[in-house]
Amino acid sequence: MRSARLTSPHRPAVVLVAHGSRDPRAAVSTEALARAVRRARPDWTVRASYLDHDGPRPLDVLAALPGRRVALVPLLLTAAYHGRVDLPAVIREAEPLPLTVTATDVLGPASPLLLAALERRLPRHDLDAVVLAAAGTRDDAARETVAAAAAALGRRLGLPSAVSYASGPGARSGEAVARLRAAGARRVGVAAYFLAPGLLYDTAVRAAVEAGAVAAAEPLGDAPELVRLIGARAEAVLGEPLPVAA
Repeated sequence: MRSARLTSPHRPAVVLVAHGSRDPRAAVSTEALARAVRRARPDWTVRASYLDHDGPRPLDVLAALPGRRVALVPLLLTAAYHGRVDLPAVIREAEPLPLTVTATDVLGPASPLLLAALERRLPRHDLDAVVLAAAGTRDDAARETVAAAAAALGRRLGLPSAVSYASGPGARSGEAVARLRAAGARRVGVAAYFLAPGLLYDTAVRAAVEAGAVAAAEPLGDAPELVRLIGARAEAVLGEPLPVAA
């Protein structure tokens, strides 16, 4: 975790940092998540920002805040390039601002709250196997955490599980579904390791269904468990207790 200098007596702020997408559905989903966090924690100022494509950019959001403590929460499920490079760059750029800015951990890979959110979104339909479909990354360590999340989800559901990626190295969702079916599964479901809809999510779901998947989850969106997880991440750096209502 990295902090910019100076402290502030004002109430804390939470800035959500999403990757950003050309698909307008992604920003709609991110804004809905920001509203849900805002409802859960009305004592916090909550804003959404985007690293790429349409703004606002994180530094612009930070610059518009009055002097206060800020938790920068990356809406990322793996600690890959954006978490290791882009977020530290934002922190460095924010150092001249009259803020205390601290970046939290990413949301993945497999906290109990995240697994509960994945389960909530998954249509059950008497499934006998599950594929965790992710966007993909060339970061080997990040892929290992996604595979660990797939295994943890399988244990939670009591089902055989596999992992797939819509881009980069690793099996595609259709391949993962086909392997489970070849092993005897007949009702394979797809859990979405995606925070928001977009091209890669659509690609993963389409390939899985074409390979015989019987159900596919929606992205995590504003699932209540995800709202609680964001609250917990922010609380960890702001040092404030999370109300039960959140």
